[in-house]
Amino acid sequence: MRVLVSLISVGSVLALAACTPPIPDSGAEAGFDTSPFDAPPAVGSTIIGEPLVPATQVVETSTAPLAAAPRSAGSSNSAGSLVDSNADFASETAAALSATQSNSGQAPLQASPSNPAPPVVSNAGISDENDFGAVSSRQSIESDADRLAQQRSQYQVIEPTAVPSRPGDAGPNVVSYALSSKNPLGNRIYSRTGINLRTKSARNCAGYRSPDLAQQAFLENGGPRRDRLALDPDGDGYACKWDPILFQHAVQN
Repeated sequence: MRVLVSLISVGSVLALAACTPPIPDSGAEAGFDTSPFDAPPAVGSTIIGEPLVPATQVVETSTAPLAAAPRSAGSSNSAGSLVDSNADFASETAAALSATQSNSGQAPLQASPSNPAPPVVSNAGISDENDFGAVSSRQSIESDADRLAQQRSQYQVIEPTAVPSRPGDAGPNVVSYALSSKNPLGNRIYSRTGINLRTKSARNCAGYRSPDLAQQAFLENGGPRRDRLALDPDGDGYACKWDPILFQHAVQN
């Protein structure tokens, strides 16, 4: 009985083993021809194996520049914008270099400490007359002495002369009147009568472009004793605040 039970148990185990699926090898097709538990290869030996990626799956990459894909209205394409920006920058740089070369006529020089110093063609900061080398090549001490003597011979001193007198029918002269006047501005020495003289004087004085012209008209019409144009309401002999001290100081100085 015990033998029969043992035979049945062994048969059940064999049946279950036959139905169990095989366990896959984790190292299969991973590029290893040997088990990871094998001994390492000897030093200096050559290891031959298959590539991880089959040659049939390698795709060749193109070196041609990427073209911006067409974009529809309302859509954004960052890659296309980057390509357009790079193209614009390259064209602007080329145009700037071309303009620089066309303006100067020389190729641009890259700055470097090893570059030789440029030759000095001319010194724009000094004139030919101040350049000792240029002057000494055409002048000498003797020639300077001759030149100074010639200039001194042409020098003339002009003595001042008296101011020409004006004819008697030329009318009053404000300069002569100012130099002969002793009365300070605002000091009343002539009588003035009338209503609202100051208001009328301010209105009449506004019609002259300067106090000198007003004083000239004042003298021509009976001033300073008479004020027919109402230009001297305070009776100091000066129309429209005209001041003779300016002419007096000019003569004194």
